[in-house]
Amino acid sequence: MNACPLICTDKGERPGRKIVVAMDSFKGCLTTFQANRAVAEGVRKALPGCDVVCIPVADGGEGLLDVLVPDDAQRVCVRVHGPMDGFVDACYGILHNDAGQTAYIEMARICGLPLVPLSGRNPMYATSYGLGEVIADALGRGCRNVVVGLGGSATNDGGTGMLQALGFRFFDVEGRLIDAPLCGRLLADIYAVDDAGVQPFLHETQFTAVCDVRSPFLGLDGATMVFAPQKGADAAMVRRLEQSMSHWARIAETETGCEFVRIPGSGAAGGVGGAMCAFLHAELKPGVQTVLQACGLDKELRDASLAFTGEGKSDVQTLMGKVPMGVLHLAQNHGVPVVLLSGCVEDVGELVNAGFLCSFASLSAPLTLLQAMNPDVAKCNLTRTAEQICRAVFWENSQT
Repeated sequence: MNACPLICTDKGERPGRKIVVAMDSFKGCLTTFQANRAVAEGVRKALPGCDVVCIPVADGGEGLLDVLVPDDAQRVCVRVHGPMDGFVDACYGILHNDAGQTAYIEMARICGLPLVPLSGRNPMYATSYGLGEVIADALGRGCRNVVVGLGGSATNDGGTGMLQALGFRFFDVEGRLIDAPLCGRLLADIYAVDDAGVQPFLHETQFTAVCDVRSPFLGLDGATMVFAPQKGADAAMVRRLEQSMSHWARIAETETGCEFVRIPGSGAAGGVGGAMCAFLHAELKPGVQTVLQACGLDKELRDASLAFTGEGKSDVQTLMGKVPMGVLHLAQNHGVPVVLLSGCVEDVGELVNAGFLCSFASLSAPLTLLQAMNPDVAKCNLTRTAEQICRAVFWENSQT
């Protein structure tokens, strides 16, 4: 993987004072680049003489493609099924090297939650079918290495839609073919899988799933119980989906011989991680570790005085392998304190106990979700809050 370029540096007059900014994207609002710039602006307002180094980061979800694939690399756009009704124009990247062609695919661009209006989110009907279509397109273009970023999805279909688009056939209890795009509500109907008609070269391809969480397929900390409510599921839906995912897991393990349900990351993207592991023999990698290794963050932290990280919303799920935890772990290796600055923060005690110097929400006044997610509002809030944090942390140097 290619190292990420630094997107901004502000060399100043105080040698040794260096602040690293490594913000995740604010889903559906700001990219990692935009969030970084907003925080960096606030730091410079409080400490105009310091070094500010911004590192674009991602955890497997939104923004992965922009972070890992250079702007001058080959980009391919293809029209595929969206997460609900209709189609989306999805782009992915192809890198050429001695190992051949590697496709980098970001699921959030194909089946992402921001692609579905808030009022229309329902994981019972959302499908990963479009992801399978993009993978098939990459195979058709000669890619034999496929890296898929799993995160930010609207789906909870156990990866069945993806597999269906790749040529796997699913049958009900009476042996009838299920030809509708598979989704959460149809999982309980599956009783057999056939791979006779899968995409050519599928079994010659090395798949890597870059997971934004380490959640297992099932259970209290699994794909459905933790994440389905964020995707529009009420309590009754969560119970039904968990039962259906359990049913599908039994079928999948019988068909493949792969016991994947407790593997960390198998619950990523509503269970797509598990399907890739079982049927595509994919390697599941933690997204944060993969990206941070590529972007050179460890090197930049070695002489830093402070680091900023954050995301749209931070809570106990942040502790499950999200970007802020990856940044924190690297920073701790160098004794660098880390400020968590997110749009919204819950479970402050747990986050501070995890090792963050402090945690702040960037919102300063009551706003509707629509107002808070306005990019201009979000940028201003980040800039203002970062400035105030730096004035407090480095109060002796913030006086003019």
